Amino acid sequence: MEFTFKLDESSSQTKMQQLIHAINEAISSGVLNEGDFLPSVNKLSRESGLSRDTVFKAYTTLKQRSVISSTPTKGYFVSHESFKVMVLLDDFSAFKEQLYTSFRTILPENYTVDLLFHHYNPDVFEQLILNSLGRYSMYVVMNIQNDRIEKVVRKIDPNKLLILDMGKPADREIAYIVQDFEQAFYNCLQQGLERIATYDEFNLVFPESTPHPRVAIDTFKGFCQENKLKHAVISRIKNKSIERGQAYLVIKEDDLVYIIKSCKRQGLVLGKDVGLISYNDSPMKEIVGNGITVISVDFEEMGRKAAHFVGNKQKVFETLPPKLIWRDSL
Repeated sequence: MEFTFKLDESSSQTKMQQLIHAINEAISSGVLNEGDFLPSVNKLSRESGLSRDTVFKAYTTLKQRSVISSTPTKGYFVSHESFKVMVLLDDFSAFKEQLYTSFRTILPENYTVDLLFHHYNPDVFEQLILNSLGRYSMYVVMNIQNDRIEKVVRKIDPNKLLILDMGKPADREIAYIVQDFEQAFYNCLQQGLERIATYDEFNLVFPESTPHPRVAIDTFKGFCQENKLKHAVISRIKNKSIERGQAYLVIKEDDLVYIIKSCKRQGLVLGKDVGLISYNDSPMKEIVGNGITVISVDFEEMGRKAAHFVGNKQKVFETLPPKLIWRDSL
C-alpha cells in the first residue's frame, strides 16, 4: 500500500510535524514496513501541496531519528519499525511528571507517545480508551479504581497493555506495575513509630474526594491501634486549627500546603511542635520547610520499568513498595 499524505489545515501542528506524525503512524499501523520506499520529495510535494523544503526537512528529521534512511539512487526508505504508544495518566502532578520524564527518556526515539489524562472521570476514561482502540502499538494506562480493572480496559489487546500505579489485575493476562497500599504502607508507618509516638495524636487527613485507595484508612487505624496511639481520620482539614503536639499524614497537596501555612502563621515548628508526613514524593518536598518526610514509591523507577515493558514487549507483574524517606518535618 502506497503512503499518501493529506494536510489538515485546522491542526495545531506545523505542516512538517503533521507529515512526521503521518509517516510514523503509517509505519506503526503497517501501511509502511521496514524497507518500503517513501514518495520522492518532488512527488510528495506535488501531491500534498507541501513545499519541497517542508518535505525535505521532515525526511531529514526522520533520518536523524533513524526512522528512515536514504540512498543517492533509490531515495528514502523505512529503516526501522516505529511504534506509537498511548500513555493515559490520572492527572498531572510533580511526581507524575517524574514518572513520564523517566519513561520517555528510556524509550528509543522511533517511539512516539501520546500523553492523555482522565482526571478520574469515568466517562472521559471510557471515551479515551474507546477512541484509542487499534491506533497504538502499546498502551500504558493508570486505572481509575484500585480494587478492579475497568471493563473498557479489557477491550485493549492484553499483550499490548500495561496497568500502572493502581488496579492490580486478578489474573496474569494483563501486565502491571502497581503500588502496595497495604503491607508496605504499614511497614513505612512502623519505621516511623518512634518519632510518631512523640506526638500526642496522629491524624490521617483523607478527603472523601481523594482517589487514594481507602484500604489505607484500615491500614492506618490498624497501625495506631496495635501501637496504642491516639489517632483520628480527618476528611477535611481546612478551617481546622493546627495545634502543638499533633502529627499529620496527608494525601493531597493542598492539605499539605494548608498545614505548612498554618504552622508558619502560628509560629509552630515543623518536626518539633507539629509532625508532618506527606504521601508521594516530589523535588519540592525535599526543600519546603527544610524537607517534608514522605511515604512514596520511586516514580522514576516506575517510569523506567514501564518503558522497558513497552520496549521489550515482555510482560511484567510487579508491585512496588513505598518507602519512608526521612526529612525534618517529623
